[in-house]
Amino acid sequence: MKDIDFDQGLVFVRSGKGNKDRSTLLAEVGRDELRAQLQGSEALYRADRDSGLAGVWMPDALERKYPNASQELAWFWVFPSQTLSTDPRAGMVRRHHVHDSVVQRAVKAAARRAQIHKSVSVHTLRHSFPTHLLLNGVDIRQIQDYLGHANVETTMIYTHVVKELRNPARSPLDFLEGDEDRYIGGSGGQAQP
Repeated sequence: MKDIDFDQGLVFVRSGKGNKDRSTLLAEVGRDELRAQLQGSEALYRADRDSGLAGVWMPDALERKYPNASQELAWFWVFPSQTLSTDPRAGMVRRHHVHDSVVQRAVKAAARRAQIHKSVSVHTLRHSFPTHLLLNGVDIRQIQDYLGHANVETTMIYTHVVKELRNPARSPLDFLEGDEDRYIGGSGGQAQP
């Protein structure tokens, strides 16, 4: 939970692309729903603590550095699993985050409800994010940071997609269709803005 910063509008991604940490944008849209999700997660966290359940799994180095962190709300999952499972590493019963496949099914179901008839996955969202940022004039270096790309050349791939999505040039013949006065002869043969 500590990795969501509503004040700064950021989400901190831990061990993301290239096993690196980074921050990325937290949209204004959906913040109320995210706050509601956090409240539900906190209720589950409190129930887990009251029942004496083991805390969340922590990587070895963090477990040694912060031995009580696994029991703290700040380290609890934003999207916890509704079921408990036995941690194969430690052999203890604990709550993990929702499985990737649950998120993937939710994205596919949302695409069906939105009547999107193309293949959609969670990874599609990763690709659409920089595309829309570029379409809205965000600097390529800033997008590189948001995506966690080591080289800007990797991010530059999206500029080719954006070229195809921008308003394409129109044929001069299309200008003539039905609007002759605007483009020919309407003001001494000069095109009107």
